[in-house]
Amino acid sequence: MPEIRPKVYVTRRLPREGLDLLAASCDVAVNPEDRPLTRAELLAAVADAEGVIGLLTERIDAAFLDAAPKLRGYANYAVGFDNIDVAEATRRGIPVSNTPDVLTTATAELAWALLLAAARRVVETDAVMRSGSWTGWGPLQFLGADVTGRTLGIVGAGRIGTAMARMSRGFDMPVLYTSSSGRRNEILERELKAELVPFEELLARSDFVSVHAPLTPSTRHLFRAETLRRMKPTAILVNTARGPVVKEDDLAEALRQGVIAGAGLDVYENEPRLAEGLAELKNVVLLPHVGSATFDARRDMALLAARNLLAMLLGGAPPTCLNPEVLR
Repeated sequence: MPEIRPKVYVTRRLPREGLDLLAASCDVAVNPEDRPLTRAELLAAVADAEGVIGLLTERIDAAFLDAAPKLRGYANYAVGFDNIDVAEATRRGIPVSNTPDVLTTATAELAWALLLAAARRVVETDAVMRSGSWTGWGPLQFLGADVTGRTLGIVGAGRIGTAMARMSRGFDMPVLYTSSSGRRNEILERELKAELVPFEELLARSDFVSVHAPLTPSTRHLFRAETLRRMKPTAILVNTARGPVVKEDDLAEALRQGVIAGAGLDVYENEPRLAEGLAELKNVVLLPHVGSATFDARRDMALLAARNLLAMLLGGAPPTCLNPEVLR
């Protein structure tokens, strides 16, 4: 009797290691085009799927679950999961998962790349050199912000925020952090003598504010015109978390008017679109959502998503299940 293999659909091409792991036990179909599926394409593609690996660009809600009546597990290829209606999946007894930890270091390093690039005007001055317009060294050219000894504010001191703060040791930076739960971060307090402070105090005291908070109703547009005005006019904002945490139109206006000195962004409110006028500003560094874009991190994300899904389909404990109660 032939082996019955679960049918799995993967919404974007992933690193080969994860797909190979799935293919050893499942019949795997992958979106053949390197673009997000339309909503109609997605719902049609999962009609016979027992397992799905998807991205933040896919909405995993009641309509998706209705369209996939055979679904026994969904694995998000991302650490964030605000695209998933976890409560609805739980109500239907369907386990869902994400990929924390494996992209922590890569994303924290990228936050530092943005901080340094914005502080020292790296992108702006690179463009000048490529244009051939530089006429030679001058003492008042392209002055930027010092980093060493300046205060770093971490908004959301979870895995990535903690990693980013720990990397500040070489720059001898005082560290402030916020906590929505009120829990102290013992690692940061022990290693860096970091201070847990209210959000408003962090804004007022920090020279660099790095955002690592998840996207929730309370963090959506956490950074808006009012918030940005509470920051130092010399401050730089870095966001590698989720785009809608920042109201992008307000940020563009604040940068234009000099309310804050600069910003470094890897995520956007309406990806892949930018707020009007943002691209023309010289005091913002713009990257195309590459926080986890290292060979190791993307491979390990694929492997973790595959292991989660295989456990859901074949029996076992998914390593990073978001609703483990459905497995009991």
